[in-house]
Amino acid sequence: MSDSSSEITAKLKDASSELMMPSESEYPFESFVWSGTELTPKKILELTGHPTDLPVETIALTDLFTNLAYEQEWHDVQQKADVSKFKKLLETLESNLTDIQVFRIGRIKIDIYIVGKTSAGLAGVKTKVVET
Repeated sequence: MSDSSSEITAKLKDASSELMMPSESEYPFESFVWSGTELTPKKILELTGHPTDLPVETIALTDLFTNLAYEQEWHDVQQKADVSKFKKLLETLESNLTDIQVFRIGRIKIDIYIVGKTSAGLAGVKTKVVET
């Protein structure tokens, strides 16, 4: 994991291109790099510019990807086609980042940050989901 921040960002961007996070509205993924190594809900709110009173939920990476990177019998044709793309993103995250955490910020229109440590700081991808 000695890749530079720009190399990791490029890998994450490539792995997440053309992917949309399914929910009541679909949103793309965007890669990012941050300095520092602290991964706490308070620090995530600070790094993302969110108000400090927003709720932050931490979930496991596997929980986020359960219905996305693994084929389910109820998937339609498009969802089955997207499984390999989500698997690629999951594998890219796991092979380039350590101590990966998933932060869900807000209610209803939820910002999702998948963040991990690199040799140079923090990196990951962000997206949104709508849950009413």
